[in-house]
Amino acid sequence: MLLADQVHPFVYRDAFPQGVPAVDAVLAAGDLPGYYLEFLATKLTVPVIYVHGNHANELVSEGEGRVAPRGVIDAHGRVVEEAGLRVAGWGGVPRYRKDGEGQYSAAQARWGLGRLAWQSRRGVDVLLTHAPPTGPHAGADYAHRGCGAIAAFMVRRRPAVVVHGHIHEYEGRKLEYTDPASGARVLNAYGYRVVEV
Repeated sequence: MLLADQVHPFVYRDAFPQGVPAVDAVLAAGDLPGYYLEFLATKLTVPVIYVHGNHANELVSEGEGRVAPRGVIDAHGRVVEEAGLRVAGWGGVPRYRKDGEGQYSAAQARWGLGRLAWQSRRGVDVLLTHAPPTGPHAGADYAHRGCGAIAAFMVRRRPAVVVHGHIHEYEGRKLEYTDPASGARVLNAYGYRVVEV
């Protein structure tokens, strides 16, 4: 199951997961509130793997502080092995304003994704990101442009599948495509989708 950018009304309901086919894992591609991630973890008995987005809403309030959501797996900057998949994670988006949360510079992306590529040297099945790679899913505006370092990771480590968020339906992009340089199947997780990976 893929999720990103929206608390989907079909998912966030008392009867969930009624009406949903059996899934082996949840891949959450950012900009999902912490309470929603925790909801998924309580309703499903499969791993919920996520990366943060650019709205800094993944934390939940506890007492007088903010903590990471419980019962879910933060994959940002590392490789996790769950449900028979090796998943490399990279959250956030390329910097589009000076003081924004969940944003990184081109140098930070090159360094961080280079480090992630080293961790992925035994291969990965899925690259889970918030921003899309450069290419057909990149947004038309500066804030939603693709990330070249993600595209470079794809060529270097050749994941079978790349799952991203950040690109909403308003741009009318196709939900998926095959990247010609890496052969990866690139999926936009906006909203809610159940797919075979």
